[in-house]
Formats: sequence, structure tokens, C-alpha cells
Amino acid sequence: MYQTQDRGGELRVSDRPATSHANEMILRLLDLTIGIVAIIVFAPLLVGLAIAIYISDPGPLIFAQPRIGRNGREFRCLKFRTMVVDATDRLEQLLANDPAARAEWARDHKLRNDPRITPLGRFLRKSSLDELPQFFNLINGTMSVVGPRPIVNAEVVRYGRRFADYCRVRPGITGLWQVSGRSDTTYRRRVALDVAYSRHRSLGLNIKIMMMTVPAVLAAKGSR
Repeated sequence: MYQTQDRGGELRVSDRPATSHANEMILRLLDLTIGIVAIIVFAPLLVGLAIAIYISDPGPLIFAQPRIGRNGREFRCLKFRTMVVDATDRLEQLLANDPAARAEWARDHKLRNDPRITPLGRFLRKSSLDELPQFFNLINGTMSVVGPRPIVNAEVVRYGRRFADYCRVRPGITGLWQVSGRSDTTYRRRVALDVAYSRHRSLGLNIKIMMMTVPAVLAAKGSR
């Protein structure tokens, strides 16, 4: 089993083989257990947030966006809706009329000061509470607790030949990207972190990333 290294607050992985078949089974059981327990424990919070979202901006409560999963299969990544209902139309108008926003979107596939995000949605994103519905993704096996950041079809080209590494594992609720600055990390760096995790995945690395996720979320490290 390979070892992890933590230098300057950033988790690194050493060049050792990835997880075995036995560890894969353990990791899947861990995902399933965490998913079931989390949904039970956070049920009151899930209901409360759903009510708050509907009151603040009536419309769908859940945003189920198509993402690329393990083996390149598409799945629905669940999140609480944090944007206005007509977010897609507003994005098209913004990119058509704002050259700076268009350049930022082309570079990072996101906007630092996205006007489509609701006030409550901004809080949910900063606290990562918008990702609570992803525990249902754990149960149905489309996501893992730890893994690469789930990407959309438009981002596949940004991975190039490294897309094969991304497809080897399930996308995660948290991962190396989550504990390394999230939105403060460049896109190229995010790809490198996803590839590093895919090639060196293990139970030990997952546990360490989960432990580092708690302080990262509490500090709202790199969240937007």
C-alpha cells in the first residue's frame, strides 16, 4: 500500500500502485454506509433547506445536472438549486453581451461573480450544503465519497488523453480538489489532482482526504 504525504497543507500522493479489488469492495461498502447514515442524520436539514429554497425562489428544489461518471457513463449529479430558475437563458445573454464574462467562462467554465446565484444559493455553496443531495448518488452507485470532481460533457476536451484516468473511478463528493482550494485552484491543476487520485486511489488516501475535508468546509476554503 502506498503512502500519502502532506506538505504545506496540501495532500500529495506517492508513486505507488492503486487500490486492489478487495479495497474496491471495501470502498463501495463505505460509500453505501455513509450515504444511508448521512441521509438519515441530515433528513431534518434536507427538509428545512428544501423549504427555504422554495420560499426564497419558487421553483425546482433539486438541480440534477448530467455529469460524466465512471467508465464515461452519464449520470445525474444531484444538488440543491442555488441559481435562479432561468439560469441557462441568463447565462446565454450574459456571455453574448459581456466579453469579459465570455472569456472567463471559456477559461474556467464558471464565473467568479456569477449573477445567476441567489443570495441563499451563495450561502449554500459557501457552506457546501448544496451538495447534501449527493448522498443519494452514493447510494445508487454513481458517485463515491472521495473521487475526482464530476465534470460535464463540455469539459471532456480539457482533459485530453487524461480523460481515461478520470473514467477509471467514480466522481466524488470530496477529493484532492476539494481540500486543495477548490475555486482558487486553476483548471489545469484540478485536472492534475483528478488524475493523481485516479492513479493512486486507496482506502488510506480516502480516509485522509475525508479527514481534511471537514476543516476545509468549515473554513469555506476556495468556495464560491
